[in-house]
Amino acid sequence: MGEILKIDNISVSYGNIRALSDVSMTVSEGDIVSLIGANGAGKSTLLKAIVGLEPLKAGHIEFAGETICQSKHHASLTTDLIAKRGIALVPEGRHVFADMTVEENLDMGAFMVRDSDLIARRKEDMYDLFPILGARKKQKTRSLSGGEQQMMAIARALMSAPRLLLLDEPGLGLAPLIVQDIFNKIKLINEENKVTVFLVEQNARLALRSSSYGYVLENGKIVLQDSGEALLNNERVQKAYLGA
Repeated sequence: MGEILKIDNISVSYGNIRALSDVSMTVSEGDIVSLIGANGAGKSTLLKAIVGLEPLKAGHIEFAGETICQSKHHASLTTDLIAKRGIALVPEGRHVFADMTVEENLDMGAFMVRDSDLIARRKEDMYDLFPILGARKKQKTRSLSGGEQQMMAIARALMSAPRLLLLDEPGLGLAPLIVQDIFNKIKLINEENKVTVFLVEQNARLALRSSSYGYVLENGKIVLQDSGEALLNNERVQKAYLGA
């Protein structure tokens, strides 16, 4: 399959600080692609730029052959229109609606869908994918564990039926067994729901094992890219991110 996401020489700045410099990468449709790097490397900034939450100083981003984000001298799509094209972001820290029930949170994920029967079917699909959410659908989200909240954040994003799912640190702050369970679900979403996945993750070993391809971001620049397996065996990656 062809490229679904193309990032072409983008730069993002916060005042005089350059967060991303001339970053280029592609994500092929149907793949799981990971982006690894140290804290502060610019990983979250990149995901936000894809959905229009960070303006580009240079370069452009294409989704399914259409330019969605460009530098300020050209028109870019707004975040809601980017979501309508088929991109969903699960942000770092989950950002769930704590005082809403699980079911209400899922409804929020389908805010662009007008067909109530379709929304109901998608919710049932989410309860099949994450049975714990079905068991707790009437509970306030604040009563869920961190892992359950992360599952709900992913399910909420899937309610829009995206073609591309962006995940920012899905394993952050969770116990290793829960993180593994989350990644098993991500693989299932990719294989069975046919959703392309682009993820940022501190657990570089697990991210690269789960990915067909990976990129390494350091100080706002892509310094390495290869298959997930090749990066796992790369000496530089092992020393910097795998504790080898």
